[in-house]
Amino acid sequence: MLTHDLYTALCLVLVIEGLVLFVAPGGWQKMMREACDLDPRHLRMFGAAAMVIGALVLQFVY
Repeated sequence: MLTHDLYTALCLVLVIEGLVLFVAPGGWQKMMREACDLDPRHLRMFGAAAMVIGALVLQFVY
């Protein structure tokens, strides 16, 4: 059951990321260029915050 849920979540991530690239490829490119200019520490902190927020929201949903 856990493996099935993990695969489902990974597939949904791919769908959402693919949707962003399909709908707004120019915006995605601009965002990537701006991300390249950021300090790696800031990117790491943004990633950590996204993981914590995602985990908290997941706890509320289930």
